[in-house]
Amino acid sequence: MALPPGARLRTWLDRLQETGRLALTERGVDLRFGVAGVANRLDGTQATLFPKPGGHPVPVVSGLLSQRGWMAEAAGVAEPDLVGRFQQACREPVPSAPVTDGACQEVVHTDVDLARLLPLPTHNEHDHGAYLTAGLLITRDRETGTQNVSIHRLQVSGPDRLGALLLPRHTLAFFRNRERFGEDLDVAIVIGADPLTLMASQAAVPLGQDELEISGALRGEPLPVVRCLDSDIMVPADAEIVLEGKLLADVREPEGPFGEFPQYYGQRADRHVIALSTVTHRRDPLFHTIVGGGREHLLLGCIPREGSFLSELRRNFPCVTGVHLSLGGTCRYHLYVQVDGPAPGEAKNVLLAALAVHYDVKHVTVVDADVDVTDPTEVEWAVATRFQADRDLVVVQGTQGSKLDPSTVDGVGARLGFDATVPAGAEPMRFLRIRVPGEDDLDIGTLTSPAPASWRDAVR
Repeated sequence: MALPPGARLRTWLDRLQETGRLALTERGVDLRFGVAGVANRLDGTQATLFPKPGGHPVPVVSGLLSQRGWMAEAAGVAEPDLVGRFQQACREPVPSAPVTDGACQEVVHTDVDLARLLPLPTHNEHDHGAYLTAGLLITRDRETGTQNVSIHRLQVSGPDRLGALLLPRHTLAFFRNRERFGEDLDVAIVIGADPLTLMASQAAVPLGQDELEISGALRGEPLPVVRCLDSDIMVPADAEIVLEGKLLADVREPEGPFGEFPQYYGQRADRHVIALSTVTHRRDPLFHTIVGGGREHLLLGCIPREGSFLSELRRNFPCVTGVHLSLGGTCRYHLYVQVDGPAPGEAKNVLLAALAVHYDVKHVTVVDADVDVTDPTEVEWAVATRFQADRDLVVVQGTQGSKLDPSTVDGVGARLGFDATVPAGAEPMRFLRIRVPGEDDLDIGTLTSPAPASWRDAVR
């Protein structure tokens, strides 16, 4: 069986090039703002390949997954089936396949100087400096042997030193288990992973589930992995670049500011530190960067979360038929939930569960099955015509939210829910949507044509 198009980074670039979705820049685009500026201008229309950025020999790629349709294509499914495919992959992970040799280890450097080895872009105006933004941070629990894969912003703080923002997720849980004994935590940072592994890294799954096995499920076969040189961490064997090192116990250093997904800057503060020991890469590697706040940044975390959220909600509420994280809500803060035939009062129970499904979720809107949950205009229409604030508004104060939301106080804020479903017991005609019978069956191409210049004569 053929692998999905997104199972390998380089074949995905081939696919984008063949379909007119890969732009090649002139050589030498500036790493400071130039790479990000071009990528932003092409955001959502074309991925970008930058040869010799800033004169560096390693090319940069960006914008690999900046449309929902591209993500579905990478997974080998139709766009409406993408969330379901991701759900299935989370439910039925495929164990990875260890190999002894990986392309990611063709070249080995133990004298680590990041600026010499890698092209390091600076994205937004007030970013502290260069960041690694598309690196999969892989950690391993020493007691259980389970791995975790996630993406964190990584500030280049020195030749072999990175500042890391660790939010209260699984990486931080693994690290705290070691730091309480005064021990460092082994880490590997994978740059230039295939699109399916990038997507899998963002799955909201229980602690201890290795996201690389979700990547294997999306591929339809085990993901080849190779052991790191300095630790027992297993990394994708076909990746472009791997940085090996340790999260340092009891060490915090200034990190930030950095332009984040809410379109604001994450502020400077003392944060975790990674010391690097080894860099390995392909003979001619590619460096993937994700521009902070761009569509790739937003959507990469969106689809996997939608799949995870839908599974979680349907486990307790079979009436839930769809979910959507809107682009206007930064693909994190605004969650739309579709229900079909909820029992009286059940829509509010769904709403409360959705508010608790992840700390990033700030506002939830629940709509009926006749509302397209993927269309913000449709959802807004449901709020406009089916919602009354004194009856349908839910406010929960003092909850843990996103620390990157500038309207919170250190991540603590309120959550808001809108029950925009038809009230139970409403008269059938009161909320019946208007429709023109047979409209969807009309063959518009046959019935119409462009109006001629002499349109006045045509209607006589």
